[in-house]
Parts: sequence; structure tokens; C-alpha cells
Amino acid sequence: MTTKKQEAVLKTVRENNVKFIRLWFTDVLGFLKSFTITPRELEGAFAEGMGFDGSSIEGFARIEESDVIAKPDADTFALLPWRANEGTKVGRMFCDILEPDGSPHKGDPRYTLKQNLKKAAEMGFDFYVGPELEYFYFKDSSSDPKILDHGGYFDQTPLDVASNMRRDTILTMEEMGIKVEYSHHEVAPSQHEIDLRYTEALSMADAAMTYRLVVKEIALMHGVYATFMPKPLFGQNGSGMHVHQSLFRGNDNTFFDPDDEHYISETAKSYIAGLLRHSKEICSVVAQWVNSYKRLVPGYEAPVYISWAQRNRSTLIRVPMYKPGKATATRMEYRCPDPACNPYLAFAVMLAAGLKGIKEGYELPEPIEEDIYEMTPAQREARNIESLPDDLGHAIHYTEKSELVREALGDHIFNKFIDNKKLEFDQYRTQVSDYELNKYMPIL
Repeated sequence: MTTKKQEAVLKTVRENNVKFIRLWFTDVLGFLKSFTITPRELEGAFAEGMGFDGSSIEGFARIEESDVIAKPDADTFALLPWRANEGTKVGRMFCDILEPDGSPHKGDPRYTLKQNLKKAAEMGFDFYVGPELEYFYFKDSSSDPKILDHGGYFDQTPLDVASNMRRDTILTMEEMGIKVEYSHHEVAPSQHEIDLRYTEALSMADAAMTYRLVVKEIALMHGVYATFMPKPLFGQNGSGMHVHQSLFRGNDNTFFDPDDEHYISETAKSYIAGLLRHSKEICSVVAQWVNSYKRLVPGYEAPVYISWAQRNRSTLIRVPMYKPGKATATRMEYRCPDPACNPYLAFAVMLAAGLKGIKEGYELPEPIEEDIYEMTPAQREARNIESLPDDLGHAIHYTEKSELVREALGDHIFNKFIDNKKLEFDQYRTQVSDYELNKYMPIL
């Protein structure tokens, strides 16, 4: 028996003469996967799901247990505007991945996030996030990236094709029901940012996956290439995904306290303390690629030091200043994630760390408002300011020992993720780079 929302999707498909429906899901590494069904299969997909071989999907299943089921979530239905321009209307829905017996598949990142949101709900919280995903436009996808402009932060560059691409991207996302807050040119040449409006975490993870595809699709339509690679240009800022987050009870923001000097509650302080304490453990999940750690270096506005502040953007966590009458906007901003991570897993481990802080009553250290980049190692040590892992190998070392991350991700995804990241780092560290050849071949 179909639900009201499923009936609404079936009606939309009929009335719009939709020819195909793409069923979307995400693998453990955060890559969007898809297969397509026709409208006549849709009612059956709602009722029983669509079976497929999961053995070739990273982190899903072994060959001997390969059958899995994709069950579409009617809440996520949207038409793909760029396909309508081609004369054929195509819809999409995100899916939950199930075992053949109908139970949730433990390799599904969407299920992992749902489980962590359930834990928050049991504590009386709704988890809201607002990610800021930065990216680059290049002339093509070659290994020698060619920029489109020399603009800087908030620049409106004359004859800049990127402003049209950002506009088309925003219009496309709005058509798909994804609310955009604002967009602008970022610090590095050819770097841009479109910010999505704050909402609950599962919808936002779906929106982030959609955002990454839309940015790339619109770029291709304009004859250029968009990338969410964290650090594509040497000597320039990399692309981050600062994640604003807070916990609500109904319409009340539990992070706000009008009587506190920073206007943040004890709940918020313990949540922030949880993220600070467990930041090394979760780093490989929120910054999951070898290239992520080329971004996380001092001097390029990327956070390296484990501390918090209100005005200081050299810290890992920033608490934006309170604006009178804007209690619901009270939030904290976690600044080390990058836009190439798996948003379902990233949101899950950040939430788990924050909830752990609340459960255990972690105490928040004093804020660091000075520029940490200007401090000497001795000064940082005196203030108990530690650093994030400096490469993926170190990050995996911390994650592998973390009971918090294992519990947040579940054994299946935890083990698959660790194995994959170890393999990636081994492949990276055994490569002979151009830097080594150029530096050492002439002299050794």
C-alpha cells in the first residue's frame, strides 16, 4: 500500500510525463551511485525496492552476499532540470539500501547518519547543519589545472563566466527544492562558494550530494570543469566545507543562553568540547583523502590547531558572534572538513563527538582569540594547543583506535573505510613524485 507521499510522486510523474526515474545512493567513500527505472516500475519500487548487485559498490557487500535492495525515499523526489532542457523529463530519488529480508544494510552511509540522528532524538535533540562547500572551476579536467579568473574574496570580476555558472547552479538547485543562502567568489583564483540554507542533517546530506552533482553538471554545460578536490593549486587556499551546527528541541535552539558571556549554553559548551577532544579521531572521516592534508597546513586559512574562539579564524571551531534577536541562529562552526568527504559519515561522526561531550559533561577550555599561526611551538604547548594529524596516515592511526568512530559508523563501514584509506595512503607514500625527481635526480 502506497503512502500519501508516494502517491504524490506517482501523480507528479504522470502529470509531468516523466520518462525515467534515477535512484540515487552513496557508497562508503561518498561517491554518488545511480541506476534508472521507468515509471511503470515505480509503484513496485516503493513497495518492495529494486534489487541490484552490491558487490561492486565500495564498502557495500562481498561477492558471496552481493544482493541488496534500493528502496526510494519519496520525500526526496525532484525533477532534474538540466535533463528537461534536453527534452526528456527525468526524476530522481535517494534510496535506503536494504538487505534481501528488508532490514537496513549496514554499508549504507545514509542509514549510518539516521542511526546517529536517532541517538540524538533519544536525548531530545534535532541536529541542524549548514555546510559551506567551496570548489574550483578549471578549463578542463587535466592534471595541469588552468584557472578561469584571477579574482579574490567576494570579487565581482568583469566578464567572469563563473558568475553565470553560479547563477545557473543556484536556479537549478532552487528548482529541485534546495534552498540557497548566498554565493560568492572565494579567496583563491577560480574558487567559488555556494552556501545552503541551514536545515536538519539528513536532508542536508542529501542536498550536499545533489549540490556536488549540480555544480559539475552546470559547469559541463558551460564547457568547463568543476572540482571539489581539497587542494588543487599549490600556493593557494584549498577548498573547505565549514559545517555550522546546532541542536534544537522543537523550535528552541539549545545552544543559546542569554545569560552567558558568549551567549552559548552549557549544552553548546559540552558539544564543542566533545568535538575538540575527539577531533583527531574523526579527522580522517571529515578530511578523508591524501590531498585533504595538503589543505590542512598553516598559512592558508585552513584550521590546524585544536582550539575554539569567536572572532579568531585560525582556530578549529568558531562560535559566530550573537546578534540580538537571533537566538535561533546560535551555532558553532567546525572548520576542518572539506567538500570531498562523505557528508553522511562526516555529519554522523561530528554529531557523535558532540553528543559524547554532552553525555560525559566535557568542560570547554578557554577560547584562544590570538592568532595561533603567529605563536611559537613553546607558546602553543604552554596553552595546551594541539594540532590535527598532518597526513592521512596519522589520521587513520587515530581513527583506527577510536571507539567513538567505530560506534558512530558501525563495524561494517568502520572496517571498510579503514581498509580503503590504508590502501590509499600506502599507494600515495610509495609513489615517486615530480618533486622528488626534480629535486634529487640532478644532485644525488
